[in-house]
This record gives sequence, C-alpha cells and structure tokens, in this order.
Amino acid sequence: MFRIRRIYDDLRPINRDAIAQAQQILRDQFPDLNPADIEKIPELLRNPLKHGFRTILHVAENQRGQVRGFALLSYDAELRFAYLDYISAARTTTGGGIGGALYEHVREEARELGAVGIFFECLPDDAALCRDEKILKQNQARLRFYEKYGALPIIGTAYETPLKPGDDNPPYLVFDPLGQPGLLSRDQARAIVRAILERRYGHLCSPGYIQMVVDSFGDDPIRLRPTRYVKKPQTAVLSREARTRRIALVVNDRHAIHHVRERGYVESPVRIRTILRALEATSLFEAVPPREYSERFLTSVHAPDYVQYFKRVCRNLPEGKSVYPYVFPIRNAARPPVELAVRAGYFCIDTFTPLNRNAWLAAKRSVDCALTAADLLLEGYRLAYALVRPPGHHAERRAFGGFCYFNNAALAAQLLSAHGPVAILDIDYHHGNGQQVIFYERADVLTVSIHGHPRFAYPYFSGFEDEAGEGEGRGFNFNLPLAEQISGDQYLEALHKALKRIVRFRPAYLVVSLGLDTAKGDPTGTWSLAARDFERVGRAIGALKLPTLVVQEGGYRNRVIGTNARNFFTGLWQGALRG
Repeated sequence: MFRIRRIYDDLRPINRDAIAQAQQILRDQFPDLNPADIEKIPELLRNPLKHGFRTILHVAENQRGQVRGFALLSYDAELRFAYLDYISAARTTTGGGIGGALYEHVREEARELGAVGIFFECLPDDAALCRDEKILKQNQARLRFYEKYGALPIIGTAYETPLKPGDDNPPYLVFDPLGQPGLLSRDQARAIVRAILERRYGHLCSPGYIQMVVDSFGDDPIRLRPTRYVKKPQTAVLSREARTRRIALVVNDRHAIHHVRERGYVESPVRIRTILRALEATSLFEAVPPREYSERFLTSVHAPDYVQYFKRVCRNLPEGKSVYPYVFPIRNAARPPVELAVRAGYFCIDTFTPLNRNAWLAAKRSVDCALTAADLLLEGYRLAYALVRPPGHHAERRAFGGFCYFNNAALAAQLLSAHGPVAILDIDYHHGNGQQVIFYERADVLTVSIHGHPRFAYPYFSGFEDEAGEGEGRGFNFNLPLAEQISGDQYLEALHKALKRIVRFRPAYLVVSLGLDTAKGDPTGTWSLAARDFERVGRAIGALKLPTLVVQEGGYRNRVIGTNARNFFTGLWQGALRG
C-alpha cells in the first residue's frame, strides 16, 4: 500500500528525506545521469522562476515513509506545457502499479494546471535507431506503457537526430494531449521545442542544432505516430474533480458499536446517520474508505500510559457494561488503585463519559478516519471531512472526557504539521481544551477556539481569553469565549476575528473541529444559529482557500443536525472552490 503526495519544498525534515530518497532512485536507475542534475532538485523546488519552469515533485511512499517511486514534472505557465523530467520506481520495487499511479497523478496535475499536454523523451523502439536488442525491448515496453494513455511520439521531425553522427539510441519526443481534442499548431510546437532544448539541453546542444530541430517541425498541426501496441488508448484523463472539486468523505464505519443506551447519553449513532442522509442529497462528496493506522500514531499526541490504560480497561470490561469514573485519586498518582475501573479517574475530566468494551474500537476507528482524511489532503484533495463518533476535541494528552477518548483533530494536525504549519479552528459550542493542552507550547500549530464562556459552558476550567500559550507556543493559542446568548451575526463577527488570526499565521493546512451544537435548541448549548448561519460560517472558512480538513465534533439536536451540516458544507465548498 502506498500513497502519492506532492513535495513543495525541502524546508521540513520529512520532505528533505523524501527528496533524498528520490535522488537515490535516480542514481540507482540512471547511473549515467549527470550528478549535478540530481543535486539541483531541491533548488528547482525552492526557486522555480530562476529555472524558467515550475517544478512539481510527486513521491509514492509507503506508511513507513519509504519512497517507492517518484515523478518530476516541469510546467511553463507562459507556453502552457508540461515536461516530464523523470518518472521511476525504486530498483527494489516490482509491480504494485506505482508507475501507472504516478503517471496518472502527473496527468491529472497537468490537466488541472491548464497544460496543452505533457512532453517527454523516450528512447526509440526502432531497431534502426537502437542496436542493442535488450535495450530495444526495454524501449518497446516503455512506449507500450505510455501508449495506453494516448502518449505517442511526434513524427515528421528531426528531433531524434543524434547530436553526433552514428550515436545510438537518440530519443523520440513524445506528446500526451491529455485527452483534449485537437493537436498543437506548428507555431506552438516550435516555441515549446525551443524552450525544452534551450532550457534542458542548452549545455549540450549547439544553437545551430536547436534551430535545425525547431525548423523541422513543419506539420500544422503536429502529427503523432499511429499506435503500435494498444488497440484503443485511454486518451481521457481521469478528472481531478474528485480531489479538487469534491469533498473527500471518510465515515467511521464502526461508530455504531459504541452505542450507550443509557438515558441522557446524547452522543448516539443517529447523529451520524442523520448527517449522512442530508449529505447524500448533494453532489459535493466523494466517499473514501478509512485506512488502518498503527497505534504509534496515538502516542504522537497522547501519553503512552493513557493509551495503554484505555486499551486495557476496555478490553477487560464485559460486553454491554459501561463504567463511569466516580473517584478521582489524582492526589496520589504514584499509588493507583488496583481496580482498573476505579483508576479511570486518573485519566478523566468528568463523570459522564463512559468506558466500555467497544469504546476503544470505535475511538481508534475515528482516529483512522481523521488520519485518512489528513492524508487525502496531502494527496491532493482540497477539502476532506472525517464524519466520526466518538468525537475528540476534549481529549487531552493524558485525559478523556466530554464523550471524547482520542483527539482526532489533534492527531490529524500532528500528521499534517510534518509538511507545513497547521491551524486548528474549533467551532464547537464547547472549548477545544484538548487541542489547547496538546499544542500549548508549540509554535507550528495555531489553536483557535470559539466557544461559550467557561463561566457557564463545559469544560468550565479552560477557554479563557488570557490562555495564549507558553514558551515557544506563546501567542499561538487564541480563545474567543462568547456570551451565553448570541445571534448569528455576533457569531460571524467572532469568526472573522478568528479567521484574521489564522491568515496572519499563514498555515499550509487548516483543521476545523466542527461542532453543530451551536444550533438553536441544541440540548448542550445556548446559542441560536440557524441553517443560513451555518452556510455563512462555511463560506467564510472556505474563502481562506486552504487545504481544509473538517473533523466532526458535537451537535445533538437531531431534527436539525443534518440540515445544518449540509448548509455548512455547501458554504464551505462555495467559498473554497467557487467564491
């Protein structure tokens, strides 16, 4: 299993490591390549204008961060063409579809950029141009692969003229029109070919050679070689709409196992079903199944002793039995009670969040969903939604409560923070104490929360305005506690303050903890937001134009929760992708 993600720069260790692995693949697979061309890849990413191309690197990596293949694409915005510099799987990688997945990703990227097509070089499959039979077979296999996508050599030109008479294996110039109708005009082709030869091979090709090749493009429009290997090429590009025009939807498919049927327990499975029904009435979403993630991700934000305790106590409880913390022995942490159920008070902040056999399973699956959605942003989606229960924003480093066991939003932010600064915007009625505690001393994750003032709203002990962070994190926690009764307009005023703070932070990614308990009539809140207000909230957040992950938190008035969710996401989508 692998994922494909784009590397924007070499500023973060995780990106530097991926680039280094891609460079090693180049050295292994192309031993004759000029070492200077390999070493300059980080510089190409940092300074695109200096080299006349915008450089785009995609890597295919497994869950351990091992790069199994990569593709390096250059784009000229003025001439509107893409040039595929390299695409390769690691030497130890066989099969697995990495080459095809990378090339399809590159095609989608080029089409999204508005490119007229992709150009690249391929060694010839003609015995008259390649004397080595073994290499000839490799060349034929490579051209067969690209022909599946409608990428064919341009014919009727002198492009494959050897630099020195008698040289073997001169390359074809291959063109992939990306399924678009019509072919390039002669003038377009000449300008593009000149740009390729001068910028990529100017140190090898004399001006006279370049002019000769450019002048040889006389067909108007250009001509492509008829297919040799594939009867019906896949000329259409798989639309990037799924990533750029739709919202990735990851649903906790195991949430219903955590069904506490006790009177007054409002965090029930019907919440998810109601939201899903409302979202199905739109065409905004692309369902993506959750992936499994190692438990090591949990301890990236949660204390190992808490994680192990929670797993152990849930496993030992009988089916159908829920235990609520009722003793809080925090005064003597060195001598915990023997009974695990009694020990819950070490790790809990209230008396109404139960432990039961399925709490671990459901909470771990919520984490899987949030991490899947975060990875989808890295893979190119602009918007993603982790529709989960149990929620997570009250879970702290070593404490659960407020129906929350693991902090889904914080775990997603932690994953994303390896790739750039992250802002968390918590718009649940209740303060996001979990994110605040977890990131309170960090400057790479900005935590912002709009909530009912802790004078009257859970969790009562945090969310005050003067809680601004500590140490390196000073100034990177921003609380906006509001009055007990506010209108939609007053809420929007507070939201705009929050968004201004986020804009100043300049995050690469935004994580939104979405609480729908700000709605009028919610049993856990006192505010009065209506459907139209949720649409305005979504639109304002979307207008930031950031890759945005929404993680479901509270919201307990089931009569309106679906409508409000639909309105929020309609606004988010319009703000992000239309407005």
